[in-house]
Amino acid sequence: VQLQASGGGLVQAGGSLRLSCAASGRTFSSYVMGWFRQAPGKEREFVAAISWSGTYTYYADSVKGRFTISRDNAKNTVYLQMNSLKPEDTAVYYCAAVIAGDLPLDDHEFDYWGQGTQVTVSS
Repeated sequence: VQLQASGGGLVQAGGSLRLSCAASGRTFSSYVMGWFRQAPGKEREFVAAISWSGTYTYYADSVKGRFTISRDNAKNTVYLQMNSLKPEDTAVYYCAAVIAGDLPLDDHEFDYWGQGTQVTVSS
């Protein structure tokens, strides 16, 4: 599967952005999808994941209550709605995919990656 992330940009603290990740292929609904982010000088970190059906989701503590992951299998797209953004959310955001029976939280467990989209939150 090939992934294309979009929707990043510059936003003021407290604002919102919605990231999208469009996937190619006919088996998108088979994949667990995740979002990760990497800030300058830091390691890539887990943000959120969603099961193939959309029934189950999991979030990093740092974004819980502010970010929402969702998917539309008919459109082969996964979304990350980001509200109440903070300057510490500034990073390149990546979507990722893996076929799994649970919700992986480690980037090493994901097989496919998008190119990343920059999110910058100004104070």
